[in-house]
Amino acid sequence: MLMKEYRICMPLTVEEYRIGQLYMISKHSHEQSERGEGVEVVQNEPYEDPEHGSGQFTEKRIYLNNKLPSWARAVVPKIFYVTEKAWNYYPYTITGNCSFLPKFSIHIETKYEDNKGNNDNIFGSEPREEEMDVCLLDIAYDEIPERHYKESEDLRYFKSKKTNRGLLQEGWLDTQDPIMCSYKLVTVKFEVWGLQTRVEQFVHKVIRDVLLLGHRQAFAWVDEWIDMTMDEVREYERATQEATNLKIGTFPPTISISENPLPSSTRSGPNSAPSTPLSTEAPDFLSVPKERPRKKSAPETLTLPDPGRRDSLFKLPSFSPGTPVPPQPTRRRSSKANSSQTAFTGTARHPQQGPPSVKV
Repeated sequence: MLMKEYRICMPLTVEEYRIGQLYMISKHSHEQSERGEGVEVVQNEPYEDPEHGSGQFTEKRIYLNNKLPSWARAVVPKIFYVTEKAWNYYPYTITGNCSFLPKFSIHIETKYEDNKGNNDNIFGSEPREEEMDVCLLDIAYDEIPERHYKESEDLRYFKSKKTNRGLLQEGWLDTQDPIMCSYKLVTVKFEVWGLQTRVEQFVHKVIRDVLLLGHRQAFAWVDEWIDMTMDEVREYERATQEATNLKIGTFPPTISISENPLPSSTRSGPNSAPSTPLSTEAPDFLSVPKERPRKKSAPETLTLPDPGRRDSLFKLPSFSPGTPVPPQPTRRRSSKANSSQTAFTGTARHPQQGPPSVKV
């Protein structure tokens, strides 16, 4: 198990980011998805929790196969996805990831506060078994993978027209107002001997890049969502999720976004999961195949003739007096010791002549 805490500050307030987070996640998922790869939304519905109150439950499938390194693709199925389940009780969220790989899981606990990332006890003051790494990510100056870089999202040169925030300079964390921080406690488990350290470190690197890119985009797109209401961003979320599902080649599930939470029975399984028939009979693909009539194009058995029987269709040649008998060639070795050729004796005949006559 490898646990790290990530802290990502942004020039926003926690209340503003409530809208920005939903907008960013939907648009980011759509941009990063393509045919057969990306984020499929399975469920998105209101949820009531006795401890945390009202929230939103989301289930997604993240298809990753082509994004894995070669050594990882060698040990996973051809169609590989991670199931993500998230409970959003903003400003507190819980995200769990699991897959059909054994002993592999990701757990992310998130809290948002209006500060510069200086709360060391946000996840509790209880001592942990192992010393945990704390990673402070700078959305303006930390490097992201080159394939994700866009000049329009470079926060060193971006300035919001609607909020007049931006052009983040060196040391902006100390001078920016307003400012907020996303605290994320990430736990990765892959308990397979020989691969555990390598896989857990790789997953953390991927998570770091995703967090850095997503939070950069949340502020770079601020002029697109800053004036939205919650109803408007929920409608945008619904439409974008359906478009993303079609983009990666899946049928869009029924996504319910309403003020009234659905009953718990509707959350027993994803909408795309097939129902189990209540029948004791075996399905067609397990039933014993019915007898099929034999084809008549070939005989069922093959009988060979008996040369010894008189009524057999196979007749031995008979020779009577006066009937020419073909000569039987005899074989002899050449007198040459080193020759492997074999000479035959017989009566030579012209091709146009019949067989030689033999007196009996």
